[in-house]
Amino acid sequence: MGATFVVTLREAFEASLILGIVYTYLEKIGARDSYRYVTWGGALGLMLSVGMGIGVGYLSGPLLDFGPDLVSLVVIFAAVVLLTWHAWWMQQHARGIRGHLRHQVEEARASERFWMVGLIAFTGVFREGAETVLFLWGIMAQAASTNGWGSLLGGVIGVVTAAALGWAIFHGGRQLSLSKFFSVTTVFITLLAAGLFSTGIGRLQGLGFLPMGEPVWDTSFVLSDRTVVGSFLTGLVGYRARPSMLEAVAYFAYLVMAAVLLWGRKPRAGDRARSESPSA
Repeated sequence: MGATFVVTLREAFEASLILGIVYTYLEKIGARDSYRYVTWGGALGLMLSVGMGIGVGYLSGPLLDFGPDLVSLVVIFAAVVLLTWHAWWMQQHARGIRGHLRHQVEEARASERFWMVGLIAFTGVFREGAETVLFLWGIMAQAASTNGWGSLLGGVIGVVTAAALGWAIFHGGRQLSLSKFFSVTTVFITLLAAGLFSTGIGRLQGLGFLPMGEPVWDTSFVLSDRTVVGSFLTGLVGYRARPSMLEAVAYFAYLVMAAVLLWGRKPRAGDRARSESPSA
């Protein structure tokens, strides 16, 4: 539930942010009659995302014929790669989203082809929806037995919260910091990916590709990962009550590498200039 909430909150908020920016800019330039293109584009993107989710559900059946453990392993590691790439991309481009979208709307206005704003809305919503489907598929594959209703509830709460945040930003709540929102959710996305990576290593051990080992610690007497709270934390931050040495090392190694990738010091313009000068 916790993992599905974070993923759907993040992705649905990005989609609502895209739509909100386009709607707001169209109003600013006096093109409210073009709202219908945005609405239809966003609705089509949402419907195709739902269709993709249904397709993935049907596709997972035949794929399991190759071996449920192998398929879930591939899905888990694919989700880790996608989550990492997504977090990195947002760290690099989050600040430029507003300007990029406004530039696209200006191009549509200059060419008097406002149907293009519908394409912008469709692309943004479908991309976020497709990523959500793939991320959730990986999260579901992580659990041996998934609480379907709990995961569904977490996803619904995430979408509703994202819609509320989007409404607040474009209706008087502009003091909300987008950079802080993305920074906080990036931390949770990173912890989620670390938990998935550790789970994948554990699956490799179970399949005999990596050596098994004794648990590094056992906190099941305090909080078992089979309880409601424990399973919530397992999905959200990758909590393990009895991890093996390889699982623990994989978890913390991923966090270190992700921290370097996402928050490593970036050279300032002055530093680059000095390093490129002949004297340097």
